[in-house]
Amino acid sequence: MQKHNVVIGIDIGGTTTSFGFVDRSGALLCEETLATQGTQPAYTLVSRLHDSIGKLRLTLPPAASIAGIGIGAPNANYLRGTVEHPVNLNWGASVNLAELFRQQFNLPVAVTNDANAAAIGEMLFGGARGMKHVIVITLGTGLGSGIIANGELLYGADGFAGELGHTTVDPEGRRCACGKRGCLETYVSATGLCRTLTELLELSPDPSLLRESAISRLTSKQIYEAACLGDTYALAAFDATARTLGMKLADAVAHTNPEAIFLSGGVAAAGDLLIIPTRRYMEEFLFTPYKGKVQLLRSELPEGSGAILGAAALAWNEVDTKTNATHP
Repeated sequence: MQKHNVVIGIDIGGTTTSFGFVDRSGALLCEETLATQGTQPAYTLVSRLHDSIGKLRLTLPPAASIAGIGIGAPNANYLRGTVEHPVNLNWGASVNLAELFRQQFNLPVAVTNDANAAAIGEMLFGGARGMKHVIVITLGTGLGSGIIANGELLYGADGFAGELGHTTVDPEGRRCACGKRGCLETYVSATGLCRTLTELLELSPDPSLLRESAISRLTSKQIYEAACLGDTYALAAFDATARTLGMKLADAVAHTNPEAIFLSGGVAAAGDLLIIPTRRYMEEFLFTPYKGKVQLLRSELPEGSGAILGAAALAWNEVDTKTNATHP
């Protein structure tokens, strides 16, 4: 019987961890989730995943062969296989997550942050197939980014390249969780969008669909829904967010000269409401030689399973790299 090669893709979040088996074409054959229980040590999560993945494997054909494991995790360092100072995970300053998984599974393991995984996923399974120069921006609670240059993910000297979310918009601006002021993600993210809307409401007493909402419970989805109904403040918040993002993407283009930039994550689900004005502002701020040459697109990875596919793409990328090194 012919073997059906698969990899395990794992996305570790502060609250939930998702995992599944993905074949070479990018098909997600089966998936499952479990509570991360971030107050527990990392090895506890790895042990629980070992048990859960073992049960899920029983749903695969008996001839299935697992080629490796790819993991997306907060503050993960690909070069060292570590997760360092992770937010919402009580794992200490550094834990060698790759080694913990190798001990439990006896398989090749690669670890990176979720934005890098998303970039590799877009290149292998999404809209960036066939491209060699790409930036992927993940827009959720914060802003992450992964940079593909010459067909390879850019990790940098220490493994932390691509932190566009912590480039500076305003040195005296909003306080960021990282300790700096004015980071891009404090303006362009679900959290940033809500802060912008709140500030706009404070500037004027004019009516808004969102004014009666408790500010502490305001969500980016509420702002999107209000914008679709024509709320002036919601539309202004999206426009301000798009302007800041477009400006900083123009800077990123000057650094890396990509073919395309892909937006993914919850805020990107706003679609044209965000992408059209961002594209307009990016073009406005672009250095002349780049104008009209960079596509700004929404991710083509399926919503809901994109994080698992990204992690799986990391594993397949490792398999391909090792295969090419063995057979030049």
